[in-house]
Amino acid sequence: MQESVIYQDILQKGLQQGLQQGELAVVVRLLTRRLGTVPPEVRSQIQALPLPQLENLAEALLDFTNLSDLVAWLEANP
Repeated sequence: MQESVIYQDILQKGLQQGLQQGELAVVVRLLTRRLGTVPPEVRSQIQALPLPQLENLAEALLDFTNLSDLVAWLEANP
């Protein structure tokens, strides 16, 4: 069963989802520490980002000084 294509596909999707959730949690924690409370509508935009964009945001947030920097980044990276 573990060798089946369907099993491997489900396993891969689960791993991908786990990575995305972990990355999201770290990004939100870092943003909260750097900028303070992140409004729910902005948090929703962040949660909708695919993994590669979350990784980019994780790097970009190091340069943010206020919430408007985050909002500008989200607008520039839909």
